[in-house]
Amino acid sequence: MTTYGVTGATGHFGRNAINELAKLVPATSIVALARNTEKAKQIVPSGVEVRPGDYTDVDQLEKSLKGIDRLLFVSSQPGGSVDRLTQHENVVKAAQKAEVGYIAYTSFPQAEDSTAALASDHQATEKLILETGIKHSFLRNNWYLENEAASIKSAINNKPFIYAAGDGKVGWALESEYSEAAAKVLASNDTKDVYEFAGPSRTYQDLATAIKSDFDVKSLSIEDYKDLLQKSGMDEGTIGVVLAIQDLIRQGNLAEKSDDLQNVLGRELTPLDKALEIVGEK
Repeated sequence: MTTYGVTGATGHFGRNAINELAKLVPATSIVALARNTEKAKQIVPSGVEVRPGDYTDVDQLEKSLKGIDRLLFVSSQPGGSVDRLTQHENVVKAAQKAEVGYIAYTSFPQAEDSTAALASDHQATEKLILETGIKHSFLRNNWYLENEAASIKSAINNKPFIYAAGDGKVGWALESEYSEAAAKVLASNDTKDVYEFAGPSRTYQDLATAIKSDFDVKSLSIEDYKDLLQKSGMDEGTIGVVLAIQDLIRQGNLAEKSDDLQNVLGRELTPLDKALEIVGEK
């Protein structure tokens, strides 16, 4: 029997991926890896085994990955006490030592060609996986609609919808759709090396138009947006990340025409108006 592993099991993505995977394969064939194993035990479906999965501990990871045939490697968040690329390198090294047969890795849109700073860790991680020779699928996820939750909720509450990405387009889709697709790829015996997962490309103006409320829409320059964020009291580190993402979108780096996400899910994505309601209610 094939054994499936999912890292980051207590995060939103990993948790939903495990729930979806349990609909496709026996729960007893799934291993959930988490830094907080007690929390993981409380939330995974009955029958799923929980093992420690701290990305900063390569020896622990190697032990936990033993016996796993197919691994969903959920990328970590930047800004930790150990840099993200080092964490990713630990996971890849451990997977190789544990003789994992297949890795599905959540990566960045068009990773091999992207010049965005946010893509660099993902580019390096893809390279590390390629160098192991392990069979793989790079799940190049576009943007989660939930990333815009603050702006969406603000507009729903009749406050201004503000952005600085110009007419740049984004392939927004719900995080649950990306994680469900990841589970389906992991459970499949017929996979591609690369999936460009995205929803239909839309602008921020498209989002604003689809929100059912009465509010002002303000498209600002990067500099004016920076001034606004500074006046709001946001710390400089966070401001830098927000502006980098807005500029990334403005430059067209998240525009996407792929239908990989719909094809893997086997259905159309959640309609935008409904998806906005889901985000607004979270």
